[in-house]
Amino acid sequence: QVQLVESGGGLVQAGGSLRLSCAASGRTFSINTMGWFRQAPGKERELVASSSSGGTTNYADSVKGRFAISRDNSRKRVLLQMNGLKSEDTAVYYCAADQGANRSWGQGTQVTVSS
Repeated sequence: QVQLVESGGGLVQAGGSLRLSCAASGRTFSINTMGWFRQAPGKERELVASSSSGGTTNYADSVKGRFAISRDNSRKRVLLQMNGLKSEDTAVYYCAADQGANRSWGQGTQVTVSS
């Protein structure tokens, strides 16, 4: 089992930037893909960005060109740099880590963008 702890959320004005960090502990050696999801009030959880162990990244269309995901080679941390934030980016952001068919989740961190 992997434990994930997110940090870096907060309140920011539209157009501003935030960087989210997710630290993994436990059985991290078997992690392949890590990523970020978000869930806004009344909406389903959606993928924001992901990074495979081979370095392939994937982004939601709504964040392309504004967000960047990165992870260290030890597979123990993943970052999400968010620039040009918009009010529609307001949500709880969750870190996720995949080990085969199993997915672990962090507790979530709130991001609020004021317009």
